[in-house]
Amino acid sequence: MKVDCLVAEIGSTTTVVNAFNIHQGPVAFLGRGMYQTTVDSDVRLGLQEAIRDLKKNLNTDELTYDELLASSSAAGGLKITVHGLVYEMTARAAKEAALNAGANIHLITANRIDSDHIKRILEIKPNIIIIAGGTDFGEKEVAYQNLMDVKDLGIPIIYTGNIANHDRIKKLESKNIKIVENVYPRVDDFNIIPLREAIYEVFEKNIIHAKGMKHIFDMVGDVIIPTPGAVMEATLLLSETFGGVMTIDVGGATTDVHSVCEPKPEFSKYSEGEPRFKRTVEGDLGVFINRKLVIQTYKPLELERISGLSQAEIKEIVESEPFIPVTEKGKKLIDLLTRACVHHALNRHIGDLKRVFTTNGFKVIPDGKDTTQVQSIFLTGGALLYANAPEKIVRDYLDKSETKLAPDRHAKIYLDHDYIFASLGVLSRKYKEQARKLLIETIRVKEEVADVS
Repeated sequence: MKVDCLVAEIGSTTTVVNAFNIHQGPVAFLGRGMYQTTVDSDVRLGLQEAIRDLKKNLNTDELTYDELLASSSAAGGLKITVHGLVYEMTARAAKEAALNAGANIHLITANRIDSDHIKRILEIKPNIIIIAGGTDFGEKEVAYQNLMDVKDLGIPIIYTGNIANHDRIKKLESKNIKIVENVYPRVDDFNIIPLREAIYEVFEKNIIHAKGMKHIFDMVGDVIIPTPGAVMEATLLLSETFGGVMTIDVGGATTDVHSVCEPKPEFSKYSEGEPRFKRTVEGDLGVFINRKLVIQTYKPLELERISGLSQAEIKEIVESEPFIPVTEKGKKLIDLLTRACVHHALNRHIGDLKRVFTTNGFKVIPDGKDTTQVQSIFLTGGALLYANAPEKIVRDYLDKSETKLAPDRHAKIYLDHDYIFASLGVLSRKYKEQARKLLIETIRVKEEVADVS
């Protein structure tokens, strides 16, 4: 059997390979194979086993393909530290770009880097250090001195600060430093895309240094991007068809929320500094690795009352139930944990309406990301896709979020039925139109209905 393209998602625990036809015959998702990620030895072994599983699922003894693309969160994913001039400006802009690229941000600093920061960076061992700071031709010394402080740490650096520093940085002739456009060139202007692309490039260039990844490009013939970044790519593509959109991705360790939308016209003057497309990652909200932390978000005895389970039963489920629960009691509890993950993650991602005192009395103004213009919400990630009533989990949040800048309670909700959002995000960078058609298919919407252009 011959297929056009395989897309691998190399996770920390599992490697998934999805097969697609994109040239021969109709564009189609054909099937999936899975195997344990072999990052401790050689990820190619797990990749080969996942392809062998795919062959079994496709009921074929021989499988050939034209190309293999990939995303990865193996070896701990993409760890980044961000260092800017002012937190609410350059540091925040760099942070948003890094999150949109799929990074896990472990440290953010503003103004000058000090010895304690250097110590923390060495402890974190990030994949990339991002140096920002200063609008173009404004303040330039802080960003430059911060760069000098970290340039000899042996960690890849992306400089995305004041353009006035470019010439003297180039004179350093360091192969470890990549220069890109200023992420914050003017006040309230987030220039995210160049930095996001640079993060992809540096991530791919240095991924071979991660344990077990040395020979990955012997099999993968194109850019490898972080898996959360791939989900954002899919969300951005969906926004071209559906307008304002949001993707909620609940996993075993984290819950990610991606939104692409403009604020209400009357709120636009309050939304300066909020990017059009935003990703938040909640590292304490996951239904497997972090399920104990999620349980702690419930009030004492609240979970027992809602679930009808005893403390002993909950403890047993937490310690023995797998990521995809196999018992009815386990399914009930994991559904409630998924609900908590979604509600808390949305609360943190979405802004609020707040009362402030002015010279003309109290006013109600928006604070944070305005997602009221989101018209379509997409659900992906194992926890949501295996949940009993995932749409209701989101509807319940929308119904009670009166003071939040949340989507309308009647926003449409779609499921990633084939669980291929990340793969399609990877695919979209090379085959955009084919990925768009496959996105429409996985959410089970007829293309003519989806086209709102």
